[in-house]
Amino acid sequence: MIDGFLFVLTVVTAVACGLVAGFFFAFSTTVMKALARLQGTQGMTAMQSINVVVINPLFMTALFGTAIACVVLVVASVIEWGEPYAVYLLLGGVLYLVGAILTTIAYHVPRNDALATVDPDSPDAERHWRQYAKTWTAANHVRTVGALVAAALFTVALRVS
Repeated sequence: MIDGFLFVLTVVTAVACGLVAGFFFAFSTTVMKALARLQGTQGMTAMQSINVVVINPLFMTALFGTAIACVVLVVASVIEWGEPYAVYLLLGGVLYLVGAILTTIAYHVPRNDALATVDPDSPDAERHWRQYAKTWTAANHVRTVGALVAAALFTVALRVS
């Protein structure tokens, strides 16, 4: 049975994964669609600003603090292997780390950095923005699903314990 610190960490991590999933979901379903509707490169300029302000202590704590908690739960799953909840802790932790964190670091950050260098007044800025918005959003769905399924797996771990 999950109890004590492991219980609290699993509950907090499940909620945090849900929070991150909700953030990514809102981006995919509303923010990026709204930015894509703007004229010319206005959406790109807005996204360049968003990419600066999103790097703040609250969001970074939510995103990467959850990753640290997932690492702890993955380690706990190995220690607790054989318990009915261990596989759910392992899968939830790995799914968040790969689906949300690895996708962010390997895919989204490089594209955000590249977008930051595009001059909105350049001749190819609008083409660059349209391509960015389309592919960035598609990959953001991966982050959304990864974090959401991780939240569900942690919740299942609590239930089966």
